[in-house]
Amino acid sequence: MNQDSTKKVDQDWKNQVDKEKETAQGKNETYHQPTFTIFVSSLGMQAMIAMGNLDNPITKKKEKNHDQARFLIDTLGVIQEKTKGNLDQDEGKAIEEYLFNLRMMYLEEKKNA
Repeated sequence: MNQDSTKKVDQDWKNQVDKEKETAQGKNETYHQPTFTIFVSSLGMQAMIAMGNLDNPITKKKEKNHDQARFLIDTLGVIQEKTKGNLDQDEGKAIEEYLFNLRMMYLEEKKNA
């Protein structure tokens, strides 16, 4: 894909998102804006699902996949390392707490397995 095509797709994307945001505001609906904390939270929830702590939203059952849980926790660790110095205090605290809690859950899960 050439640079002009990439710029056009990026601009089309921005235009579409702006249109959806305006439509939601016009209908007094909530437009969910992604944030770093929501992103970290979603990866954390996926890890908890993989550890069997939460029901899989698709199957409605608790399922365990320790490899997937470890991968997601490690991914959060990479994100923490790569964003060091670029997060505000709340974002830094959120990822630190998620990682601590997820690692503790993982260790407990492996101990009981």
